[in-house]
Amino acid sequence: MREAEEAWIEKFIRHLTYERQLSELTAKNYARDLRSIAAYCDKISVDKWGNLDNEHMRSYSAACYRKGLSPRSIQRQLSAARTFYRFLLREKHVSTNPAQSVSAPKAGKRLPENLDADRMARLLDIPGDGPLVIRDRAILELLYSSGLRLAELTGLNLGDVDLADSTVAVTGKGGKDRIIPVGRFAKQAIQAWLKERGNLAAADERAMFVSQRGTRISPRSVQARVDHWAKRQGIDTKVYPHLFRHSFATHLLESSHDLRGVQELLGHANISTTQVYTHLDFQHLAQIYDQTHPRARAKNKTRDS
Repeated sequence: MREAEEAWIEKFIRHLTYERQLSELTAKNYARDLRSIAAYCDKISVDKWGNLDNEHMRSYSAACYRKGLSPRSIQRQLSAARTFYRFLLREKHVSTNPAQSVSAPKAGKRLPENLDADRMARLLDIPGDGPLVIRDRAILELLYSSGLRLAELTGLNLGDVDLADSTVAVTGKGGKDRIIPVGRFAKQAIQAWLKERGNLAAADERAMFVSQRGTRISPRSVQARVDHWAKRQGIDTKVYPHLFRHSFATHLLESSHDLRGVQELLGHANISTTQVYTHLDFQHLAQIYDQTHPRARAKNKTRDS
């Protein structure tokens, strides 16, 4: 890269610092990423910013990935390049933005954690009596039974749970309403809690679950109670309210394989969000294939004869 071209990085950093008033650290990060791109230009004999094209940027992205940079880091560098080129376009130093349509390699989705059925059963089997224990048992059972988000649980009012119909009505993200079945154990736990609720709840409180002060229980309090019971029950992993939702989804999919049904129960707008739970092991999938696919059955029949 020619010295005059390198100087454009310094001009851009001054633009970020004085015109856009970005922090010194942000400007330093931009400079580092752009100098990395400039070094790559030297390797491929590109001596002007205006000579860098889309294919060069895609090759740069791929080279970074091969070197072990994370997709997030590569995306940050491409974002820096796009912003830099917008500045160069404004200054009429280049005619195109080669980074505009280039994306970083996609990061693999991290599988959500979940508790297996045995550990979940141990966690839910909390001992003791008294209003708080009975309340906590109902909270834990409902989280697992219906896959509620924490905000959905703490936002429940008395009229939202229909024990006669074994359903709970919740308002999820984006104000989307849905009705979810309530399992037998959760229903029993809620019935027990409703008998005790009057000992804690303030006279005019509508919340299904209340704190010792008689008002609606807070998300932080639910988190603390979940953590308390996980430690008390000897669960050897970090447990938090959303883990019940992950476990609910995973266990349902493992037994039903009904992705659309689980999507509806979770209240996901896009099925791609639900697909992260489909981490069934390959052996299990292979067994399903052998048992159900016409070609597999034909092959097995021929082999057996």
